[in-house]
Amino acid sequence: MALQQILVYSFVVYIGWRLLRAVAFKSPLANIPGPTHPTSYIAGDMNKLFDRHESWSFQKELAGRYGRVCTIHGLFSAKWLYTYDPRALHSIFVKDQDVFEETETLLAGFMVYVGPGLLATLGDQHRKQRKMLNPLFSAKNLRDMTPLFHDVIHRLEDAIASRVADGALELDVLGWMGRTALELIGQGGLGYSFDPLTEDVADEFADAIKAYFPVQGRIGAVPRLSLPILMKIGTASFRRRVVELLPYDPSQRMKQISDALHSRSLQIVNERKLALQGGDEALKQQVGEGKDIMSVLLRANMAASEADRLSDEEVVAQVSTLVLAAMDTTSNALARTLHLLSLNPEIQQKLREEITQARDDGTGKLRDLDYDEVTELPYLDAVCREVLRLYPPVRLLMRSVLKDSVLPLSAPIRGVDGSLIESVPVRKGMRIVVDIGGSNCDKTLWGEDAEEWKPERWLKPLPRAVEDARIPGVYSHLMTFIGGSRSCIGFKFSQLEMKIVLAMLIPAFKFELSDKTIIWNVAGVVYPSVGKDSPKPEMPLKVTRLALP
Repeated sequence: MALQQILVYSFVVYIGWRLLRAVAFKSPLANIPGPTHPTSYIAGDMNKLFDRHESWSFQKELAGRYGRVCTIHGLFSAKWLYTYDPRALHSIFVKDQDVFEETETLLAGFMVYVGPGLLATLGDQHRKQRKMLNPLFSAKNLRDMTPLFHDVIHRLEDAIASRVADGALELDVLGWMGRTALELIGQGGLGYSFDPLTEDVADEFADAIKAYFPVQGRIGAVPRLSLPILMKIGTASFRRRVVELLPYDPSQRMKQISDALHSRSLQIVNERKLALQGGDEALKQQVGEGKDIMSVLLRANMAASEADRLSDEEVVAQVSTLVLAAMDTTSNALARTLHLLSLNPEIQQKLREEITQARDDGTGKLRDLDYDEVTELPYLDAVCREVLRLYPPVRLLMRSVLKDSVLPLSAPIRGVDGSLIESVPVRKGMRIVVDIGGSNCDKTLWGEDAEEWKPERWLKPLPRAVEDARIPGVYSHLMTFIGGSRSCIGFKFSQLEMKIVLAMLIPAFKFELSDKTIIWNVAGVVYPSVGKDSPKPEMPLKVTRLALP
């Protein structure tokens, strides 16, 4: 029998066994409410959950019909738990985080495409990496980076000003935020300049980073969920050869993206090592003057004991990991902020007035704000918090159950049989989907206006229910940057970037809607496009230069 036939028969038998198991064996989640029938017996509800348009209504339907806890159908119609219950989240991310771990699917994706960086590792390896990286995002290091941030954003301001010098013009604001975020993490994170901003320069690495999540989102749910299994077949070179032969455009594009990321990451690490070997004077001539995260990491790694030291492969993987984690999330959050300010011109003007007053140098001219000044502006802080509350760049997360356990709930739910359920039994191998958006917009905590964008809510005491819920997020009672040992390591870097960009741009330009319809799409990182049919990430806004003091 030909090998091809054996593989086909094996695959058919495997699918049959998974479907039979889903039907024949009762799930411990059988009494938890949720959609009765899967959208597909093989893909379950996954295509609906991850569809870039349909996912919005599906998430809203789940929250509206079932509340904080329900079930959905996973691959091969297996029962998965879907939740944003505060006590359950505390168990998942903090108290019992050794029971609820990143899924094999996510880890395999980052391992294959990016390498053994912080997003692809578990256990002792992850803890070792985090121990090395944590100090790099301290307030002291961020203070040192603030002048560098200003230099980059002044170039952004000049670039935009040159394009709107003759009057209002429609610009792709997402593109500009992406270029700026890349340059900020490049200079502040890697000691490397990707983009002069004042002129248009093509860059393969930048293009690969921008395309990563949208292209990954085009890969179907079944191939993505099957990746951990496929990784165990043959050698890496064999798997690469198989991918090259696949007539599937998203896979081919992800291979190109992965190659581009690895090549430039290796180049950047080697250049930083050479600069470090040249001593302090050589570092002062480099981008970032040796204060960048990568230079600090390499110095710390060389000084570390052998047990704590990261391998060359791990260090190289951190480059793409840092850029990937920092660029799309922050640039898309900034684009969302400017979109909301365009929809709410009165809020945009109020923010402009606060920033202009704070930046007044006493002679009527605008100065740059230092780290403490920009982080303490109350209305700017409120705008940023409300954007990150209502529109987290990452909407959904998954966790795998590593051993049988019981998940506690904040309040009892009504089971399918009418009984009250105070905790949910979970079984090893089960998947849990965490709804970050649902947690951030929980009306039980935030009130009936939870789904409205109101920066003013942050200028007064938050509802007592929010304070009492003990949401396990590291940032402002929100799950946007999650919590526990896998919380976003660079969330303070991201906040600083958002605030300095807005503090520089809002006094200089007015942002308004264009005549193009902007649609926000669900993906690994939520992104905007023009209309529902276009897969291209972009967000055109009308930009007008304002007279500066």
